[in-house]
Amino acid sequence: MAKTVLEKIWDDHVLAVRGEDEYLLYVDRHLTHEVTSPIAFESLRTAGRRVRRPDLTFALMDHNVPTADRALPVRDEYSREQMRALARNAREFSITLFDYFSPWQGIVHVVGPELGLTVPGITLVCGDSHTSTHGAVGALAFGIGTSEGEHVFATQTIWMRKPKQMEVILEGSFKNHTTAKDAILYVIRELGTGGMIGHVAEFRGEAVKKMSVEERMTICNMAIEGGARTAIVEPDGKVYSYLEGTPYAPSGEDWEEAKRYWETLKTDNGARFDKSYRINVSGLEPQITWGTNPAMCIGVSETVPEPREFEDPAKRRMVERALDYMGLEPGQRIEGTPIDAVFIGSCTNARLSDLVMVARLVKGRKVAPGVRAMIVPGSMLVKRRAERMGLHKIFLEAGFEWRNSGCSMCIAMNEDRLGPGERGVLTSNRNFENRAGPGSRVHLSSPLTAAASALEGKIADPRRYSLASVDELELEWASPWIERNVLNPLRGG
Repeated sequence: MAKTVLEKIWDDHVLAVRGEDEYLLYVDRHLTHEVTSPIAFESLRTAGRRVRRPDLTFALMDHNVPTADRALPVRDEYSREQMRALARNAREFSITLFDYFSPWQGIVHVVGPELGLTVPGITLVCGDSHTSTHGAVGALAFGIGTSEGEHVFATQTIWMRKPKQMEVILEGSFKNHTTAKDAILYVIRELGTGGMIGHVAEFRGEAVKKMSVEERMTICNMAIEGGARTAIVEPDGKVYSYLEGTPYAPSGEDWEEAKRYWETLKTDNGARFDKSYRINVSGLEPQITWGTNPAMCIGVSETVPEPREFEDPAKRRMVERALDYMGLEPGQRIEGTPIDAVFIGSCTNARLSDLVMVARLVKGRKVAPGVRAMIVPGSMLVKRRAERMGLHKIFLEAGFEWRNSGCSMCIAMNEDRLGPGERGVLTSNRNFENRAGPGSRVHLSSPLTAAASALEGKIADPRRYSLASVDELELEWASPWIERNVLNPLRGG
């Protein structure tokens, strides 16, 4: 019987079945952070339970960490206490912790793959909705709630209903200034925020095969915003190259054995999906959101929709509310809208390849006066690599703030937020009301569109800017891993 990659991983991890559609799955990797874990740990403590497999459990500080000078105290009391609680819980339950000062600290969905904690064929859970990101390397990864987290801590298993399956086929090739972020924004625009509900989205097609692993992480990350239960891409040679030599990946004979298993994780010809969606990305232009959910999105050259275009009264009211909140007029061109800030970061677009793309656009140019432009790398490893390459010099000379890693403005933590009524172009994944601060107005875009907007002080079309080649950046250093997995894909190799 022909199977999808999801079905193959699922079947390898089923321990028991309850009723008609509940399955007990073994969990290979449990990642946790300071925001969603305290109640789960306290419940374990109250019940006198221990963590079943502390060797398979990893804790990270990411949501609450300040991204400014780490020699300074953490000023926000709420953030400080959550970070302290995670440190106490990790010690008590013998869990590996990448804390505030760890060289491997970073956003959980950036750190997992870059350290080889995430590999193909595993089941992975985390108390965070964007755990779908890990599906980019061929893992079956689910965001879970607090009670589910407690169950995984105590048993290394989780009860789940088997989701339906949807294939999202991306065909064609991206133009020079169009990216994976534009593709996933367009998919959500077309399908809506509920278009993938109840399904695992498997991204397939020639465009996906051409993507780097980090680009695949971007599309898997934002599938959640289309309602998907999670997302996955079948692993290939690019994934093996990305993981080889990482600290926690298999090595030696174990590496060769693991690759033999990973090679079996392909969706078979004739495998059946419950839904199928197909798009050719060749003609896609850079996308940007205008409203208060990721589906409220248009091309950067388009105009904001008119409420009267929507026949459904409920949708019309929703559009009217969004336009009022965002301070936009029906029918206005989105390009040229003045902005106050730009944030390049988050678990969606803060990896090394994202930063190299930004450097290619901003090299030799300057951020517009009055615009606060921040670059927040997704991990301290990304930050160190970028600095050794000399990318930070390009950003600082252009007028960007160069900060430490963390979730930052994506969730308005610490001082990294927009003020009431302030408008920002962000590379993160959610543009809900108040998401980046009370009264904040968020436009989601790719790193290239965000960078161009920073230069102009208004929403800008990145296609007006030439991109320096990778070699023209005159990078100071690049390891073989960076050459293979970051620079060569950007060169078109």
